[in-house]
Amino acid sequence: MRSRAIFLDRDGVLNHPVIREGKSYPPPSLRDLQIYEGLREPLRRLKDRGFVLVVVTNQPDVARGTTPRETVEGINAAIAGEIPAIDKFFVCFHDNRDNCDCRKPKPGMLLAAAAEFDLDLQRSYMIGDRRGDVEAGKAAGSRTIFVDRNYREVAPVDYDYKVFSTHEALKIIESESQHEKS
Repeated sequence: MRSRAIFLDRDGVLNHPVIREGKSYPPPSLRDLQIYEGLREPLRRLKDRGFVLVVVTNQPDVARGTTPRETVEGINAAIAGEIPAIDKFFVCFHDNRDNCDCRKPKPGMLLAAAAEFDLDLQRSYMIGDRRGDVEAGKAAGSRTIFVDRNYREVAPVDYDYKVFSTHEALKIIESESQHEKS
């Protein structure tokens, strides 16, 4: 049987984003990284239940020349060190003008992970804090959980669940997975 996954956006789901004028941005440096507390154990439990844990993150500041790729990779490594249950990070370093297939809201990163890990996308979840995350999850055929951080931007309207923290999202998945075989 194919595996199921939890796709996790990075900034706003695993770590605190930097908020400027009501909008979410990634931490500009490793020293600015603040990982949400208490994610390690629930993610480990879900991995033990057979979920593949995949981070899918847009990092367009690399293409824009405002953040070095090494900074993004350093932040990813720090998160992986804190949450070792994560299986892989898929990163889109492009900007909108690049019109790539990997940049959310397109589902390219989710589809690449599905091919690499033999994932059943319909039994998988996408957790995100922005419209593009939810739209990518929907486009891939996954269940979606919108973590509403009350940003000053257009929020998604078509999602399976709306929560206000990553912890709430993980509790939903944990509860649903108790009724489903891995």
